[in-house]
Amino acid sequence: MENSRIPGEHFFTSSDNTALFYRHWPALQPGAKKVIVLFHRGHEHSGRLQHLVDELAMPDTVFYAWDARGHGQTSGPRGYSPSLARSVQDVDEFVRFAASDSQVGLDEVVVIAQSVGAVLVATWVHDYAPAIRGLVLASPAFKVKLYVPLARPALALWHRLRGLFFINSYVKGRYLTHDRQRVASFNNDP
Repeated sequence: MENSRIPGEHFFTSSDNTALFYRHWPALQPGAKKVIVLFHRGHEHSGRLQHLVDELAMPDTVFYAWDARGHGQTSGPRGYSPSLARSVQDVDEFVRFAASDSQVGLDEVVVIAQSVGAVLVATWVHDYAPAIRGLVLASPAFKVKLYVPLARPALALWHRLRGLFFINSYVKGRYLTHDRQRVASFNNDP
């Protein structure tokens, strides 16, 4: 499918003065009052969500998607956030920013989140109880299965010895979809 909507690329400043990159797909129809905010999987970025904007085919809706701290075009150590609480606060601030930027109330905002993004959003909804219109959680990663025995204790020890580090994703495109084009796109994304 050809991209029908081209996003604007911007930065949003969080309350701790971190510049978070985001994409904004304006509605194709004037006067739009519907907003969808998208949150990506771990090891991904907002650019991977273009297909959702296109395939949902909602010309009367504004879309926003961020690059979480340490992902995509948001700066910082790869994959790093100072805490889960900080990431959840980022979610709250970004959704409120999207509503304000689109000149709508939270009650006109729908949030769609995948995997690790869905965990952050579920925590946000639990802790902040925002009055949003709707919520879709796609495969929330509440528990990640690690295929190496004793991986969690080994990672904890490595963190104590070495400090911050990142792990390359073992997820392959073929585990996510049967669509060959999407598999190739995922596998070729740096």
